[in-house]
Amino acid sequence: MTASVFCGVSLDGFIARLNDDLDFLDEGGSEPHGFEEFIGSVDVVVMGRRTYEKVLTFGEWPFGPMRVVVLSSTPVDLAAAGGNVERMGGTPADVLAQLEASGSKHAYIDGGVTVQRFLSAGLIDRLIVTRVPVLIGEGIPLFGPLPHDVKLLHVATRQYKTGLVQSEYKVVK
Repeated sequence: MTASVFCGVSLDGFIARLNDDLDFLDEGGSEPHGFEEFIGSVDVVVMGRRTYEKVLTFGEWPFGPMRVVVLSSTPVDLAAAGGNVERMGGTPADVLAQLEASGSKHAYIDGGVTVQRFLSAGLIDRLIVTRVPVLIGEGIPLFGPLPHDVKLLHVATRQYKTGLVQSEYKVVK
């Protein structure tokens, strides 16, 4: 099973403001930057509860009929999404094992704490990070403390007319 991250961050490394607002991501404009192609390559989205609750504020459910797993140790209103959404608990290894056992092959790991937990567990295979040309000063960081170094192999860096800079890495295991 492959686990990938695709996210946007401010130039100073934040994925959201402290109040979970993502407004600064609009600084990159609406220029296509590979998300549609990426999401077409995954068969399940794994996100934390806070990310799920934030996505619900976007209006229309962005994942259509794709399977979405919300990680939470407490009940979650899954009907609000109107999609193929389920709750799951357990360690990152347990979650990926359950997904693989059910036939999933490529998981999109989304949300700050969730990405940090899966990285700490050594379960992320690929990182695609798009830096937005804005400094916000404080917020929720993409990366946090790790129990060990995570070595990366640079795959590609792309720049876009709007100032976005996207780097892709494979995690060396």
